[in-house]
Amino acid sequence: MTSKVLIAGIGNVFNGDDGFGVEVVARLSTRDLPPEAVVADYGIRGVHLAYELLDGGYETTIFVDAVRRGGEPGTVYVIDADPASTPSAGDHSDEGPVLDAHGMHPAAVLALLRRLGGTPGRVFVVGCEPLTVAEGMGLSEPVAAAVDEAARRVRELVADALERGGVDVSRHSR
Repeated sequence: MTSKVLIAGIGNVFNGDDGFGVEVVARLSTRDLPPEAVVADYGIRGVHLAYELLDGGYETTIFVDAVRRGGEPGTVYVIDADPASTPSAGDHSDEGPVLDAHGMHPAAVLALLRRLGGTPGRVFVVGCEPLTVAEGMGLSEPVAAAVDEAARRVRELVADALERGGVDVSRHSR
């Protein structure tokens, strides 16, 4: 069986730098990637993304999103998002559904996937420290300048996943 990789752009293009993931996957969609790599803009459609992960047979998923980690705006991160460390459905059974069709972050997508009976493969987040996520279209200057670096890191993760059947995240971390 051939390994499959999903590259999922996440974010709201109407909230400034939150559109980072959408911009990166738009850039990647114009580049040559192996046929085993599927590039898709999920924007704010987290429920759709969870169902794609449930049915798609992906061994590796790369979420691309704006991520606040306290660095300088425009800093690109590669995060090994071990699915075992994300909350499962049982962890939130008294809190009601995880569904928020207009604002599901990667951990919420993975929690919904588990509620649907799915199990994610290897999961990474290629994120960028935002400057602003206030209403407005367009990326800030430092975040726009990070798009090509993030696209390069995603391509490296894809190559590692397909060539070696796994990813050496230490090669990609900052």
